[in-house]
Amino acid sequence: MYEGKKVIVVMPAYKAALTLEKTYNEIPHDWVDEVILVDDHSPDNTVEVAKKIGIQHVIRHDKNKGYGGNQKTCYTKALELQGDIVIMLHPDYQYTPLLLKAMISIIGNGLYPVVFASRILGKGALKGGMPIYKYIANRILTLYQNILIGQKLSEYHTGYRAFSKEVLEAVAFQDCDDDFIFDNQMVLQVFWKNFEVGEVTCPTKYFEEASSINFKRSSIYGLGVLWYSLRYRLAKMGWKWDLMEK
Repeated sequence: MYEGKKVIVVMPAYKAALTLEKTYNEIPHDWVDEVILVDDHSPDNTVEVAKKIGIQHVIRHDKNKGYGGNQKTCYTKALELQGDIVIMLHPDYQYTPLLLKAMISIIGNGLYPVVFASRILGKGALKGGMPIYKYIANRILTLYQNILIGQKLSEYHTGYRAFSKEVLEAVAFQDCDDDFIFDNQMVLQVFWKNFEVGEVTCPTKYFEEASSINFKRSSIYGLGVLWYSLRYRLAKMGWKWDLMEK
């Protein structure tokens, strides 16, 4: 518990056997009540490692449901367990678990209901090895989104995110896409519902075992970001968009 609030870390996993234990061991377990790992039908022994190191809740999909589909299972289980603060931490050790306390305290003290760990604030992204094409695309997409959405985030594309229970109950995350664009659709719903997002600076690491989508899938994701940001702006102007009305 933190300030009387139950804290749950969710870990959407795919082929995370080599990095899971190191990530899990750095979680501040004196602050975190429960950990949920959802394995998206990995071909390796991610599930066996998760059970061996003592993760309380391990769920394995019978078929691969995609990154967004994995998160849907994560958040559904977290709400079922009555989590008040829910943080998504990738088990590939790309994002440091040492930031969990900062993210938990921001929500737990009522400062912001959503917190993103930004790789762009400071020099964490390039210093950590982010490919230059991804960095440039991140900056261009973020500028485009801030203009259309009317916000001032440093980045929209981090996978390290924390939500209050109220936010997860308010947004229709089950109606979002099952692929990587899920993250962007979630952000759009968060702003549509008038929740504010706080950011903390996050160092990151790019290495062989860390998960990363390839150029083709990055391009598809980028096009989705452009489209859905435009749809958000049009919805604000009165054009109907069912996802924003749920």
